[in-house]
Amino acid sequence: MPDLGSMLVVLILLSAAAAAGFVANSRLQEKHRSRDSIELVDLAISLLVTFTAIVLGLLTNSVKGGFDTAYAARGSYAAQLTQLDRCFADFGPETAPTRADLRAYVAAVIASTWPDEPPPIDVKHPDVSNMHLTGENQELAQIFDRIGRAAMALQSSDFARSNQAAACRQTYADASRSRWVVIEGVRKSISTPFYWVLVFWLSILFGSLGLRAPPNKMSLIVIGLSIVSVATAMFVILDLDTPYGGLFGIPSTSMRAALADMMR
Repeated sequence: MPDLGSMLVVLILLSAAAAAGFVANSRLQEKHRSRDSIELVDLAISLLVTFTAIVLGLLTNSVKGGFDTAYAARGSYAAQLTQLDRCFADFGPETAPTRADLRAYVAAVIASTWPDEPPPIDVKHPDVSNMHLTGENQELAQIFDRIGRAAMALQSSDFARSNQAAACRQTYADASRSRWVVIEGVRKSISTPFYWVLVFWLSILFGSLGLRAPPNKMSLIVIGLSIVSVATAMFVILDLDTPYGGLFGIPSTSMRAALADMMR
């Protein structure tokens, strides 16, 4: 898990920074420990703590908001695919090949998006072994486009079936928009350079804490727990910024439920 590796790196860097502060503190001469110097260090630490709290809070809110949006978009997309299948079924038996394409599409989406889970059974779908976890896949796009062409080709002289065909076309258009929302919603919002600049800021903060803290066991325990807490927060931020996969990944429940409804 890449995010776990990043968390370990953060743990090591922050611990090294705090240790460097402790070492520097132990070697400072008494003339450098004046009241004015201590007050200046305390002021700098307060500034760094406030700045870090604001940045981490904003990042957490941002990635949590993005994750919730992606979660809702996936559920809405699954519901619209189910509705599209039901619309084809209500139109008539001649839509059976299109419904088979739709089931194959949903099964392939499940197998490619959640490769660590068991793939759907009893549904023939394209090979997903070489498909990317994120972004648009051309083979799946072709299947979805074929479903769209079938929806556009629905015609009937009967008034009720004509209205049903129009409803299918509208449902496909809604599902197509939701599909792009899902595809675009998996992009990371935190750039790698910004992330490591933030880690650098945190290292300065913990180096300052080590420089100010008295060299005793209580200080070591408190700073150690603080390092673990901040590193865990960074892990959560990175994990939430990747909606699929990881500890907090979006589950396949909604898409599997949609496929199960199509199989009835």
